[in-house]
Amino acid sequence: MQMPWRGAALLSLLLVSLEVHAFSLEELEAQLRATPIVRGQFVQQKFLRSLAEPLTTQGDFTLAADKGLLWFLREPIVQDLRMTYAGVARRDAEGQWQTLPQQAGGARESRIFLAVLAGDTRDLRESFDISLSGTETAWKVTMTPSSALLRQIFSGIVIEGGRFVDRIELHETQGDRTVLAMENPQAAQALNDEEVRAYGE
Repeated sequence: MQMPWRGAALLSLLLVSLEVHAFSLEELEAQLRATPIVRGQFVQQKFLRSLAEPLTTQGDFTLAADKGLLWFLREPIVQDLRMTYAGVARRDAEGQWQTLPQQAGGARESRIFLAVLAGDTRDLRESFDISLSGTETAWKVTMTPSSALLRQIFSGIVIEGGRFVDRIELHETQGDRTVLAMENPQAAQALNDEEVRAYGE
C-alpha cells in the first residue's frame, strides 16, 4: 500500500521539475530566431478615441530576420513598405524605394516592432520590463516601458504566439490602441526574386 506522503512527495518533485523547466525569454528568442524567414498575411486594427469604428488594413508580409520586414498593404489601399532598423521606405509608382522621413518617435516604434517580430528580447529588455507566461506552443509576453521617454508613447505592449508571433497589441498613453494579427505564418527557406529585389540585393 502506497503511503500518502509518497504521493505528496512525488507531486512536489513534479511541481519543482515544472518550475525548473519553465519556458524562458532566452528559449522564446531562440524559438523565434530558428525560422529566419516567415511569410503570411496580416490584419491591423487601429482603435482611435476619436472614431467609433477601428481603422482596418490588411495585406501580406515577409519577415527576414537579418534584413527587415516587407509590408504589402492590399486593403483598403495598395502600398508596399519596407521596414528596417535604419528606417521605413515606400515603393513608388516606378518601383523605386523612397525612404520616408521619420520623427524620433516613429523610428523608435519601427525598431521596437522589428525586435518584437524577430524575437530580439535582448534589445527589448533595454527599454522594457518584460514578463513571459505560458509554454513554447502558447506564450504571452507583457512589456511595460522602463524609460520615461517610452512611457510618453506606450503604456504597454502585449505579444502572443506559438512557433511564430500571432498577435501584437500596443496600448498608447493617449488611449489609442493597435491590434495586429499575423495570420497563416509559414516558414520559408529562402527569399523569392521579388523579395530579393525589394530588400535591395
